[in-house]
Amino acid sequence: MQFMNCIIKDGDAEMVSEEANSGCVYYLPHHGVYHPKKPDKLRVVFDCSAKFQGSSLNAHLLSGPDLTNSLLGVLFRFRRYPIGIMCDVEKMFHRFHVHPEDRDYLRFLWWKDGDVSKEPLDYRMNVHLFGATSSPGCANFGLKYLARLYEQEYPLAAPFLCQDFYVDDGVTSVESVETAIQLVAEARELYERGKLHLHKFVSNNPDVVESVPVSERAAGLQKVDLNKNDLPMERTLGIQWCIGSDDFTFQVHVKEQSDTRRGVLAIVASIYDPMGFISPFVLKGKAILQDMCKRSMLWDDPVPEGLMPRWQKWKADIDNLKAIHVRRCYKPADFDSVIRIELHHFSDASTSGYGVCSYLRFVSEDRVHCCLVASKARVSPTKIVTIPRLELTAAVIAVKLSSVTWVRPS
Repeated sequence: MQFMNCIIKDGDAEMVSEEANSGCVYYLPHHGVYHPKKPDKLRVVFDCSAKFQGSSLNAHLLSGPDLTNSLLGVLFRFRRYPIGIMCDVEKMFHRFHVHPEDRDYLRFLWWKDGDVSKEPLDYRMNVHLFGATSSPGCANFGLKYLARLYEQEYPLAAPFLCQDFYVDDGVTSVESVETAIQLVAEARELYERGKLHLHKFVSNNPDVVESVPVSERAAGLQKVDLNKNDLPMERTLGIQWCIGSDDFTFQVHVKEQSDTRRGVLAIVASIYDPMGFISPFVLKGKAILQDMCKRSMLWDDPVPEGLMPRWQKWKADIDNLKAIHVRRCYKPADFDSVIRIELHHFSDASTSGYGVCSYLRFVSEDRVHCCLVASKARVSPTKIVTIPRLELTAAVIAVKLSSVTWVRPS
């Protein structure tokens, strides 16, 4: 009730008047969902994929060009400089309006004032919906158009808006505290020009956080003393970021699953590691799943006795992932002036798997520092393939990875 009353009050939805044209209309089913990590927050989802007479709204919508920034590209740039910044666009899709002539395709039934004792009435959405095929393209185009419109007035915020947002999450890094504070101020002002709201700001630097009003900070930073308390853990595009130590960590909470092929797949797929920091570990889990597939096992068949020790050992090691810490910033804070930066890729293959790892090598006058940028590991296909062909496949992955891991020297 509260969510629906809120979108109606904000003008995101409206009651359809009796005089409105009812020639071509489409009604969307809707239901409430809870995020597993946010049990107190209910979000209403309009099901644009629901079929009526064999067709759905999404079947008639075009996605348009893919304007979403590369997830890996955004994460790699997040590691370039010592000051990390993260923020969020509040209700991004709802900030972009649908043309009035098209709103009748976004109708739904609801009770006036939430009174379920009365007959439901016709309402319609005035804004783009989560779950509609066209929404990401429209919203991303709007954000990039806003950046181009004011790129001269906001030289820091405009590139941030264009390059460092993945859907509604802004993630970037800058060289100094002064630049970070200016970027945050510019970004907030630029978004206000477009009637958008940036909030949930996070930074590993207390001075940057202090420059943001308390109400606009992430929930974990609103009630802490930035000079005394340990800074909390935040999720950055699904990755655990320990703000205080400025490290990426892994805290995998696996739901209890049966020891079957279905359960093995569910646990292996639940480990989220887009940059491949723990790809050697994940590869072992994938190899167990592949062994079960080779034996033509059904989804609910139990893990064979021969594989059970491997599976139990691998599953027990998941808890040890929390001991892994990866520095967010490529370059150590005490590293001298950089003379040269090198990007090195290593690829190899075997009959059981193939993979790639990429490293940055920083060189100063008297010191060298190397750090892992990313890695990818895959099990070899069940169809017999020669080692040279697998090695060539790994080399191709290395070339593709190189196109997004290049970091400009600083």
